[in-house]
Amino acid sequence: MKLSNMFFKTFREDPANAEINSHKLLVRAGYIKQLGNGIFTYLPMGLKVLEKIKNIIREEMNAKGAIELQMPILLPQEIYANRIQTFGNTMYKLQDSTGKDYCLGPTHEEPFTFLVKESINSYKQLPITLYQIQNKYRDEIRARFGLQRAKEFIMKDAYSYDTSVENLDKSFGKMKDAYTNIFTRLGLDFVPVEADNGVMGGAGSIEFMVKADIGEDEIIVCDCGYGANTEKAECVFEQVDNSSVERKEKELVHTPNTKTIEELTEFLQVSKDNFLKAVVYSTDKGVAVALVRGDRDVEEVKLQNNLGAISMEMATPEQIISIGSVAGFVGALNLKDCIVVADNDVKNMVNFVIGANKQDYHYVNANLEDLNINYFADIKKMRAGDKCPRCGGIVRTVRGIEVGHIFKLGTRYSKALECKYLDENGKEQYMIMGCYGIGVSRTFSALVEQNCDEKGIVWPEIVAPYKIEIVVANNKDELQKSVANDLYEKLIDSKDEILLDDRNESFGVKLNDAELIGVPYIVIVGRGAKDGVVEFIKRSTLEKVEVAIDDLVTKFKNM
Repeated sequence: MKLSNMFFKTFREDPANAEINSHKLLVRAGYIKQLGNGIFTYLPMGLKVLEKIKNIIREEMNAKGAIELQMPILLPQEIYANRIQTFGNTMYKLQDSTGKDYCLGPTHEEPFTFLVKESINSYKQLPITLYQIQNKYRDEIRARFGLQRAKEFIMKDAYSYDTSVENLDKSFGKMKDAYTNIFTRLGLDFVPVEADNGVMGGAGSIEFMVKADIGEDEIIVCDCGYGANTEKAECVFEQVDNSSVERKEKELVHTPNTKTIEELTEFLQVSKDNFLKAVVYSTDKGVAVALVRGDRDVEEVKLQNNLGAISMEMATPEQIISIGSVAGFVGALNLKDCIVVADNDVKNMVNFVIGANKQDYHYVNANLEDLNINYFADIKKMRAGDKCPRCGGIVRTVRGIEVGHIFKLGTRYSKALECKYLDENGKEQYMIMGCYGIGVSRTFSALVEQNCDEKGIVWPEIVAPYKIEIVVANNKDELQKSVANDLYEKLIDSKDEILLDDRNESFGVKLNDAELIGVPYIVIVGRGAKDGVVEFIKRSTLEKVEVAIDDLVTKFKNM
């Protein structure tokens, strides 16, 4: 492709609303154009990269026996009747001219399951895994970070249907392998981590996280290969024998204007780990009080799952008063009408500080026998330096971008939608489901986050819009133009992988654009053309070497 014939424009300045590298560079390099908040156009070169990502996904999905189809985007709202409230305002809802309620598909568990229900009735037709690559729509309140969190985005979603949990495990394993192959082929630095199923439900899930400083998720990793989202990471509890420690008599202490742990540590001159922090939540199961050591934080997803709560948010001052306490001074002593859950580490605490349920007062030298605790559980957030639950080594934290997520759904949707099959004995059974998603547009963005420098994008060869870019240094030099066009013609049969910058622009503009666009190899046809040589630049290292023109053709065709 000749740049003079392409719909293409680059920009020197970052877009005003861009916060991260991928958003800035994809706009500046002419890959995407923002049309509205969270809404993007894929320009010609962006579309080429996108299609290459999709093709890699297709190849690996097909290799595992998955079958591609295409669902509608516009869907009747009643399909989502069982969880339309869960989507809330994130679902785009509309009506047709007759007043019938429709929506734009946010995810497709229900449409796929209805299709399978109506198409499959025997165990002989199972297992099956179906998938699509399609636009999805969610009204993100805080659409940000370019393609990372958009209102319209591209997803590969797949759904497996099996006759048993054991067969689901096999389908799940195939998809895990497929995802590993996809992200490895894309050249991403990623880690599969254990994750919470969230609103999807089911028995287990794995997130595929691309390591990136701008990642919205914090993940726990260990050298042994263990990885988990902090929402799922299991903290190791080690019982300490403190039976010989003398239990002191608790004492009420006046602590005016000291609501935070930091203020208390300074006021009482005691370390954070000797405070028992109480955090109060309002849930559909009632008011819940979470107790953790003062130097740790509550992992709210762990707590919510432990409680079996569907909804959970911070309690109001009025709710705290209703359980017999006061905001900022809550302690698990004589509380009423609430569930008190303590982290496992609290079992090891002796002679600690706790809120006295009275304005401006705390107890010092409190002990477990003074408290009213319903039960203990792992509810704290794991952090760097903790022990790995798998090998006992020391874990560390990294930031990550979630590009893929696979779930074991079980019968959650098949039961709700009556999706059954007849087993070997002619008896009806519910199908066992799995769900497997890849954020295609998010992967596009993540590739740029991991493959860029101060000059622009550095595409991995497998997804680059073009493999090589030929730049004419001086359009007024007929020899340079002739050599460049000759090279282009000799290489043009290489599956549209050659880009020729023949624009009437200065050499500086062309070189800057070439480095910004990020094509893996750049060939400069300049003054050396008269001696039969060109300058060959590897974009990833910016290493420059002179190459004979005839050798270049052979070298590239071999590549």
